[in-house]
This record gives sequence, C-alpha cells and structure tokens, in this order.
Amino acid sequence: MAHNTNVDPNTPLEYQSETGKLNIFGFWVFLGAEMALFATIFATFFALKDHGVMAGGPLPSDLFELKNTLIMTLLLLFSSFTSGLSINELRRRNVKAMIFWIAVTLLFGLGFLYMEITEFIHLVHEGAALGTNAYWSSFYLLTGTHGLHVSLGILWIILVVIQVMKNGLNPDNAKKIFISSLYWHFLDFVWIFVFTSVYLLGMVG
Repeated sequence: MAHNTNVDPNTPLEYQSETGKLNIFGFWVFLGAEMALFATIFATFFALKDHGVMAGGPLPSDLFELKNTLIMTLLLLFSSFTSGLSINELRRRNVKAMIFWIAVTLLFGLGFLYMEITEFIHLVHEGAALGTNAYWSSFYLLTGTHGLHVSLGILWIILVVIQVMKNGLNPDNAKKIFISSLYWHFLDFVWIFVFTSVYLLGMVG
C-alpha cells in the first residue's frame, strides 16, 4: 500500500499512512462498541446473580478456587506485558524480536484458554451447568463471551504475523499488529473486571 514517503522518520510505522491513522481511530470506536457489549453482559450478570443463587444449585463460593483464578489472571496480565514488548520491538523495526514476544503472548493466551475450558468442565461436573440456574447461565454468558473474544484475538494475531512473515514489515501490517495489540489489552482489561466482580465476589458469597 502506498504511503507518504515524506513522513517524519520518528513517526511510528503504523501511523505513517493516512489509512493507518484512520484505521486506528476507527478501531478505538470499535472498542467503544465492544465496551458497551460487555457492559450489557455485566449488567445482565448482576441482575440475575442473586436470583440465580436463590434458585438452587451449587454456590460459587463452594466451587471457585482462588489459586486457579489467580493463575488465569496472571497469564493474561503477563500476556499484556509481552504484547507491549512486541509493540516496542515494532517501533524499533526488529521483526524477529517482535514475533518472539507475540509468540510468548499467544502462549500465555492459550494457557489461559486451557485453564478456562478445564474450569468449565469441572464446574459442569460439579452440577454448575449452563442451565442449572440464572446465576450460572449469566456466568457462562459473561466468561464464555470473553473466552470467545480471546480465541478470536489469538487467531487474528496469528494471521497478522503470517502476513508480516510473508510480506515483511510495512505501514499496513504494522498498523494491524498495533491494532491487534490494542484489542489484546482491551481483553485483559475486561478480565480484571471479571476477576473482581465475578470470581472474588463469588468466593465471599
């Protein structure tokens, strides 16, 4: 894609084309819509959680394990840090180091998904299935939606990395790397709210 050859060399690569600037701005708007989506799901969870607990079924305080949830949270927090390191290497135009840190980020993300799926299987085995009551239905809606976004984020990042490996680093795929990193940070941000409002509050009853 053509870009302005007269740009300041200190300008980050992803901002060196007007298309890149517009796409990044547009993605911030998209994240606003995603925030509204998760806010709606959180509101549904809080509206149903007390009614759901009273409707019977196992209590979250009996099933949630702090150790596992902390590990899941740390995996995402570390992945956010390594994602930031990949953007630092992008700015330095060090492709090998950038791809290395992206790979580490993806491994953390896959570890998170593995633990989440394992937790879902455990909860269902203990009688906390999607249809058990309103609490568990809203729990799976919230955590499942987040997990689906993480899965899509991993697939998206892999596709962008393949483009970089095929075509080299240029303003177009630099923009895609930067945007996918923003998306990943957003998912980590959402998880902090899941961790505190769903798991920690659920553990105290």
